[in-house]
Amino acid sequence: MEKVTMFTLSTCPWCRKTKKWFTDHNISFEYTDYDRCDVATQNQILSEMDKEGVSGFPCVRIGDQVIEGYRPDLYAKLTGVEDDTK
Repeated sequence: MEKVTMFTLSTCPWCRKTKKWFTDHNISFEYTDYDRCDVATQNQILSEMDKEGVSGFPCVRIGDQVIEGYRPDLYAKLTGVEDDTK
């Protein structure tokens, strides 16, 4: 299984749905809530997102693929689990 990491906002409903999707599918992930970080970490996150051409949250990395927003269809495809959102 590819490593899953994400940048999220603690107040974002789409970020919460993204975390729930991975939890519900028993896929481990690491996340960082941008709004709960110190300024140096926030700057690092923005730099990484800018480098990937991502401007919104959640920002999900599965292996070397980066997905912006809540996209369970792509999460399923990249993790090899069944997409049950249809």
